[in-house]
Amino acid sequence: MTRDEIFSALGLSDANSGVYAGGWIDGNGGDLASINPTTATEIATVAKGNTDDYDLVVASSEDVFKEWRMVPAPQRGEYVRQIGNALRDNKEALGALVALEMGKIAAEGEGEVQEMIDIADFAVGLSRQLYGLTIASERPRHRMMEQWHPLGPIGVITAFNFPVAVWSWNAFIAAVCGDTTIWKPSSQVPLSAIAVQHICHQVMAGTGFEGAFNLIVGSGREVGDTMINDRRIPLISATGSCNMGEKVGTATAKRLARSLLELGGNNAITVLEDADLDLTTRGIAFGAVGTAGQRCTSTRRVIVQSSISGDLTKRLADAYAQVTIGDPLDPSTLMGPLINQQAVDTMMAAVGIAKDQGGEVLYGGGVVEGKDGFFVQPTIIKISKDAPIVQEETFAPILYVIDVEDVFEAIEVNNGVVQGLSSAIFTNSMKAAELFLSHIGSDCGIANVNIGTSGAEIGGAFGGEKDTGGGREAGSDSWKAYMRRQTVTINWGDELPLAQGIEFG
Repeated sequence: MTRDEIFSALGLSDANSGVYAGGWIDGNGGDLASINPTTATEIATVAKGNTDDYDLVVASSEDVFKEWRMVPAPQRGEYVRQIGNALRDNKEALGALVALEMGKIAAEGEGEVQEMIDIADFAVGLSRQLYGLTIASERPRHRMMEQWHPLGPIGVITAFNFPVAVWSWNAFIAAVCGDTTIWKPSSQVPLSAIAVQHICHQVMAGTGFEGAFNLIVGSGREVGDTMINDRRIPLISATGSCNMGEKVGTATAKRLARSLLELGGNNAITVLEDADLDLTTRGIAFGAVGTAGQRCTSTRRVIVQSSISGDLTKRLADAYAQVTIGDPLDPSTLMGPLINQQAVDTMMAAVGIAKDQGGEVLYGGGVVEGKDGFFVQPTIIKISKDAPIVQEETFAPILYVIDVEDVFEAIEVNNGVVQGLSSAIFTNSMKAAELFLSHIGSDCGIANVNIGTSGAEIGGAFGGEKDTGGGREAGSDSWKAYMRRQTVTINWGDELPLAQGIEFG
């Protein structure tokens, strides 16, 4: 699809409002240009919001919450179902916009929209399963139970690398739980968020619940800082760097609010000498090269038994040589650009540091010449496990190959970083696989066997440990983060016995 076809299908224009408070309003925070990373040229402009606009958005969210929380959960799920169907109708156009604005290939852009559709379906089913427990009481003629209540307006801060899907993980689950949401997207990809908000508005218009989903595009310094310190927002769900998460976590903790943090991941794949190397090579290549290494679950490190290291690195170099780099809207492209020039500079600096620390570049290591956008070569670097650079997450297609002697050393290296999001092992040994999954194995929130680090399904809870933040989104029982638990005791007898057998009076 062309830019004009995308804009026509999604209701975008050359100048767009980035503020929705139960309806579109003009932002007063100045203009923001959305840049196409493939060409380094402007796609369109967005009118940002300021703190006054933010207050309007919060007021809308608060007002609607008072009514939205009283709508039966299955009815709230029906609205989410309709939004999911609207996303189905707009899957191609929205996926193409994600590719145009963020730079991931069109197949991954459409895959991101499919993830939104999947989480909508999950949320619809969840709307009939918001269950509590009945608990045996020690007192006669008493019943105990727990029930769950909505929290209120939820702040959702998303990163550039998943411009639409991560919002849906939060917004759709929060919606069926009875919460309203205020979305602050990355300023790198505002058009994708605006397009999603248009889709939500089409479904919610005329219902009286337009403010269940709200949007404010604005700077982190002004809008973001205001949001994370706002006592009206009981939960901030934030996706981004570890440094950003520390700031969000500190601000919310200071006001005794909740934070749900999805932060950096320095993800590793362990490869043992009994692994299927054809399968392994495919898993590593997608994990390291997909989205130009700009996924939080991208493969950053390969920890390989030294006996097969040469064979594996040759296979990887051969696979990398087949990666077509270019326009992400071209169906033949396998890797698009990085998001901006700063990302390119950061990658080149990391390559230089790795060389200084004894690393050997086996493939790539530079920029792609002759292209206008922010294109780099996918890079493989052989390096020691003790090199300080392997402790860092560089958001780019750099893959560090680290030799080890056995599975025990591999687990030590896997766990020897401050991040703890995703991990994987390739092996045909049941014992090695079970060791990797055991209490003394991977310390990450995600651990896979014979599959890569990237591409999680929505049915499982998504998130990591250590500096990754500890939050969980999407499937399983992640819905509990968006609700408050209440323990209830009912006395249906004529006496007033106290717990623990206490006698009073």
